[in-house]
Amino acid sequence: MLSIDGVSDLWDQLLGAQPDPPGMLVALTAIAGFLAVAFRPVWRVARNAVTIAHEGGHALFALLTGRRLRGIKLEFDTSGLTLSSGRPTGLGMILTLLGGYIAPSLVGVLGAWLLGGNRITLLLWLAVVLLLLMLINIRNLFGVISLLVTGAIVFGVSWYATPEVQSAFAYAGVWFLLFGGVRPVFELQSLRSRGRMRDSDPDQLARITHVPAIFWVGVFFVVNVVAVLVGAFLLAGQWLPAGV
Repeated sequence: MLSIDGVSDLWDQLLGAQPDPPGMLVALTAIAGFLAVAFRPVWRVARNAVTIAHEGGHALFALLTGRRLRGIKLEFDTSGLTLSSGRPTGLGMILTLLGGYIAPSLVGVLGAWLLGGNRITLLLWLAVVLLLLMLINIRNLFGVISLLVTGAIVFGVSWYATPEVQSAFAYAGVWFLLFGGVRPVFELQSLRSRGRMRDSDPDQLARITHVPAIFWVGVFFVVNVVAVLVGAFLLAGQWLPAGV
């Protein structure tokens, strides 16, 4: 059992600011995050993290708008499904549908804000907590395994890794989410243009709002690109020379 001093030290470690990372580390992790999204073989595996954030976004907006969350599924092909009950139309349903494709980028912005304040440990532990909360609502075996593995990796880095490794892991993860929020929008529209995914989020939004689905695809794209710019701005002070 932790002593009072041990709890105090743990709390200070969690909420305290870590030293500034080397500017080169921030730049290199930005390149790594971009390449992980751009290089298809890596993207096929790493995309699971984006799917987790996507479905988590649906779930969060559903709960915030008073809908009842019925469960989340994560599939091996990196697809996912979040089920909620409530009015099939109205603001709550619109926000729930909107939440998926913008969630990875918004999580990336939150991560960039925490990293801009050097709250690396807090970011990693917050990620573990969110994964555990999401795990409660998972309704299939692969989803459970996916979240447990992801959570174990993040916790292991936060607990056992050196500060340098924690920094590299956290920055690479945030950059990946920022860039990774954009590519699924292109993939979505590519599938839609070939007559697939007729029940996609923008198509459901179109049926509810009577606004063309391509408009909602554009909303996803604009929000996610702006998120990349905001995230890069928040992290800029970490790699630009002093006085720039």
